[in-house]
Amino acid sequence: MEDSSHRDNVDRDRLRRPGKLVLRGSFLGTFMEGAFFFAAAGRVDLPRAWLFLAVSLVEMFGSVVILAFVNPAMLNYRGEWKKKKDAKAWDRKLLPVFGVFGMYILPFVMGLDVGRYHWSNLGLWATVLGVVLFSFGWILLTWAMLVNPHFEATVRIQTDRHHRVVTTGPYAVVRHPGYVGASLWALGSPLIVGSAYGLIPAGLTVGLLVLRTYLEDKTLQAELPDYADYAQQVRYRLLPGIW
Repeated sequence: MEDSSHRDNVDRDRLRRPGKLVLRGSFLGTFMEGAFFFAAAGRVDLPRAWLFLAVSLVEMFGSVVILAFVNPAMLNYRGEWKKKKDAKAWDRKLLPVFGVFGMYILPFVMGLDVGRYHWSNLGLWATVLGVVLFSFGWILLTWAMLVNPHFEATVRIQTDRHHRVVTTGPYAVVRHPGYVGASLWALGSPLIVGSAYGLIPAGLTVGLLVLRTYLEDKTLQAELPDYADYAQQVRYRLLPGIW
């Protein structure tokens, strides 16, 4: 029994195929963003675009690398999101839409704006602000994933994993810090390249995150023990003092 238990623990602490797919996907994600951006832009001589891709690679892939070392089991669970039969039906529809807007439509519009049609050209102040928002967003998102062992890709009550309420770290300030981080990442992206029109799909991406926050919070309050009490203590979902 002890040997079997030891093997189970080792298996949970090891990065398996689903986790490796997440790791690979986060690395290739930046190149996909770049492909959509430069295809729309029709040119590659855009220093701020290369800065955006560099920051994206460091932040996005770096976040997953940290998780792979600290909590590989979490990465494995995130990579198995399609197998979770108890994931909420509305989230199975919402999650792919968010991915399309955030990873494909957003860089495509940014490329059309600053590369092909020159609809806008925000100053260098926007690049500085964008890098700050983007970086802080990924730091916050990474922190939330490290603190919350139930930070899976889909919304479900994880009865198979003894789902419990997390109240430490950023969860002591807002109930959904991961979505705050993702929102900052989306809004920071077009600012880095100086695209005002890119803020339109970025805003729609944030809108999808707000909708998901509302639906997830409603689900947790109804189905996860102690979450309603936690919601009374930490009153705000995303923005302290506002909502």
